[in-house]
Amino acid sequence: MIEMLGEKFAEGGMWMWPLVACSFLGLAIAIERFFVLAAATRVSKGQLMTSLNGFIVKGQISQALSLVSNVKTPMTNIIHSGLNAVVNGGDASDVQTSMDAVALREIPSLEKRIGFLSTLANIATLLGLLGTVAGLIGAFDGIATVSASEKSAYLTSQIAIAMNTTAGGLIVAIPLLGAYGYLSAKAQAISDDVSEVSVATLNFIIANQHKIKGMKKVG
Repeated sequence: MIEMLGEKFAEGGMWMWPLVACSFLGLAIAIERFFVLAAATRVSKGQLMTSLNGFIVKGQISQALSLVSNVKTPMTNIIHSGLNAVVNGGDASDVQTSMDAVALREIPSLEKRIGFLSTLANIATLLGLLGTVAGLIGAFDGIATVSASEKSAYLTSQIAIAMNTTAGGLIVAIPLLGAYGYLSAKAQAISDDVSEVSVATLNFIIANQHKIKGMKKVG
């Protein structure tokens, strides 16, 4: 199998190297984003809200801050900023502004570089098409310029370039598009959860702000 793939790669000519570059770059981005998104879901939304609301209702601000400080995720970072605003004497507007400022930084970070996977998939497809066109042009030129004794071998090599680059482009593009679709959907789902929890926490903090005891400055 590996030997056959090596032969097809060699038959594809120079057009196969850019496809390999697209493949490895896309793989690196997909792996990095997968681990980033996995880290962003380390905290259960339901469990976090239940524990956090319990602390807030009891006025236990230090325990609430400790809860969201133990694990760094976009969700906990946003909530932490809101709790800090309350502890530092902020009103409802200050709490919302603080949480919105962190959300503007955290939420876009979830989708960072995912769009490159779609771009790389399109580039791979177009490179395969370009290699196909180049191979066909070479084949037609060979009909007029190559001697009869060499014509068969030359046409075979040019057609091999055309077919293998097409296949190579699709082989690279299809997994990249699949990874793009999966990671985009996962990032959107996390963003929705973060937005939902942020709004719910903001409302809960404001409604129970008077219950928070022993407030002091938190850095």
